[in-house]
Amino acid sequence: MQPEMTMHDSSTRESLTADQRKLREAERRADAELAMREHHLAQKAFYENRERLKAERLAREAASKKP
Repeated sequence: MQPEMTMHDSSTRESLTADQRKLREAERRADAELAMREHHLAQKAFYENRERLKAERLAREAASKKP
């Protein structure tokens, strides 16, 4: 019985040229940078919103304690 070939079998892959490897690496790097920028922006928005809500809560609590 012969083993089944999988999609990850190295004998079926086409070799990339040096230019193709450089292009693929540049695309991956650009994708990673974009993902990190989006992550940082989402984090910043989250913390800014959290601080805003905290300030609103503290103001409500302070207003409710006034006689």
